[in-house]
Amino acid sequence: MRSIVDFFRRLTMVPQGATIVFAGFLPIFAIVSMFPAIPAIIDHFAADPDARWKVPMMVSAPGLTIALIAPFAGFFVDRFGRRPLLIGATLLYGIVGTSPFFLDSLNALIACRLLLGVAEAAILTIVNTLIADYWDDWGRKDWLFLQGVCGPFLASGVILMSGAASAVRWNGIFLVYAVAFPIFVAMILWLFEPRRADGATIAQIAQKETAARTPFPIASIVLIGGTTLVASALYYVFIISGSLAWREVGVMDSARIGQLTAIPSLFVMLGALIFRLMGGMSHRTKLATFFGLLGIGLAGIGLAPDWRWLTAALIVQQTGAGMAVATIILWAQSMLPFEHRGRGMGVWTACFFFGQFSSPWLVHQAETIVGTMQGAFLAAGLAGIVAAIIIIGLMREPRAPAPSIAPAE
Repeated sequence: MRSIVDFFRRLTMVPQGATIVFAGFLPIFAIVSMFPAIPAIIDHFAADPDARWKVPMMVSAPGLTIALIAPFAGFFVDRFGRRPLLIGATLLYGIVGTSPFFLDSLNALIACRLLLGVAEAAILTIVNTLIADYWDDWGRKDWLFLQGVCGPFLASGVILMSGAASAVRWNGIFLVYAVAFPIFVAMILWLFEPRRADGATIAQIAQKETAARTPFPIASIVLIGGTTLVASALYYVFIISGSLAWREVGVMDSARIGQLTAIPSLFVMLGALIFRLMGGMSHRTKLATFFGLLGIGLAGIGLAPDWRWLTAALIVQQTGAGMAVATIILWAQSMLPFEHRGRGMGVWTACFFFGQFSSPWLVHQAETIVGTMQGAFLAAGLAGIVAAIIIIGLMREPRAPAPSIAPAE
């Protein structure tokens, strides 16, 4: 009987889950959508001698803002609640995302992108917090799995739309950001403010000094932040520096690199499936599996003598990458109590984007020391394998907090 009740409860939460999955893609959308438009934007600002570096900086600007703002976003989420801040951040995303369509100043575009990062920091933090608030451990796995499976398809569709919009007008790409507005409406219709197990909302907890609060989990936050930083730096090694590794095995043509990478990239979905199939296993086992696959794949890329071996190693690396984000988020959520979850996921978001920012610098330092890009990949792979061994040997399994799914009155 209980299983039937659980099934129907999950069914009633489908609108919330779908809304969160699409909202969680908005920050990724902000990067993926821009790459086809970069040449058109540079051409438009050809009179500006700094356009060749300002335009790429404009594209990556939200990532820096996310890393700086996310911990503060987490504080406000734990102080004032999830739903109103998420709705406001999504509206801000739509406004500042589409604004460059009506502007003709590169500096104004950069300012809009920095503001977009503020919205993205809040969206990422709150979406990952709500997944933990709305569902128990099994429900979280289901929706994180769907995020992992839907991501590649959504990314492909966005790239196609972006290319078509950029062909019509140099800044036509920015109208694509209007997708935030229907998501904004869906949030108003379906999302609700979660409650703690005793019935208190975040706002009520913050207002009552006598409310029972668990101690702030400093040790858990430090562990989450450090592990996420390492995982993110390794996750972005191939994404950012992979084309240079292809060149060292003799593949010089960009089109050929794209062709050889296309099939292995589909194994990201296999990684997402492995994450879901490992649902009953411990977080420690899943983390070690993710780090191990990613490490073995990166080391294999570093040791590959030709394009065939590199392709085979890339399949392993992409499988690990498919497990990455869902595995780390689920583990982090399992360590955070309700009233501190927003700040905890804010730290997670900041560390993930600091890892993105630091990855190319770390790879460059490794390449300088060992002399080749493949050598840098080998060093990164060994770091991933060592991380997997440390996790198996030293990490303790966290106790899962209870979900909160009662709507606020």
